[in-house]
Amino acid sequence: MQAIHTGQCGLCSHFGESHPHEKALVTIMTSKKADAEMLDECGHPKFAMLHLKVTPISGCDGFTPAARA
Repeated sequence: MQAIHTGQCGLCSHFGESHPHEKALVTIMTSKKADAEMLDECGHPKFAMLHLKVTPISGCDGFTPAARA
C-alpha cells in the first residue's frame, strides 16, 4: 500500500468516475492509501475518449479534488 496525496489520481473526482461508490474507491478516499498496482479508468473529459487506465498514484494537470474525499 502506498500513501495517496492531493494531486494524485486516487483522490481525483475523475478516478473511477463511472462507479464512485465501489468499496475500493471509498477505501482509498477514507484511508488515503492504495495498492500502487491497482488500475482504474480516468473519466476526465479531455481524456475520456482515450479510455485511459491509471493507478491511484498517477497524476496530471487535470486533477479535480473528489467531493467524497
